[in-house]
Amino acid sequence: MVLVDTSVLINYFKGSIGEEEKKFEDLLNKKIPFGISPIIYQELLQGARDQKEFALLESYLSSQKFYDVKRGINSYKEAALLYLKCREKGVTIRSTVDLLIAQTAIENDLFLLHNDKDFTNMSKIIKELKIY
Repeated sequence: MVLVDTSVLINYFKGSIGEEEKKFEDLLNKKIPFGISPIIYQELLQGARDQKEFALLESYLSSQKFYDVKRGINSYKEAALLYLKCREKGVTIRSTVDLLIAQTAIENDLFLLHNDKDFTNMSKIIKELKIY
């Protein structure tokens, strides 16, 4: 199972096909199960240019599998610890949202497909974060 990050989906929807977007196409072609998180859902909807595009995105995205953190407030504590572990190794993760997406992938034992330097840097330190 794969959690697909906003960074890949935005490029894919725009037709900007790089290495990660080709991996996403491969997921689709091979019918490999994938999903998004509520935060990814919100980020994508926020990118809509108008009501029509919003409705189209909402329709497509709401049909996807959703993964969320599982441990309530402890999930947020664990996401903050991801930040601390990275910071202790000299890596600053710029986005709180990315930490929560990483925590979602870890808790659900999912591979993460992304196109974001923060996840690449994080995965070098956080071995539980599996990159697709």
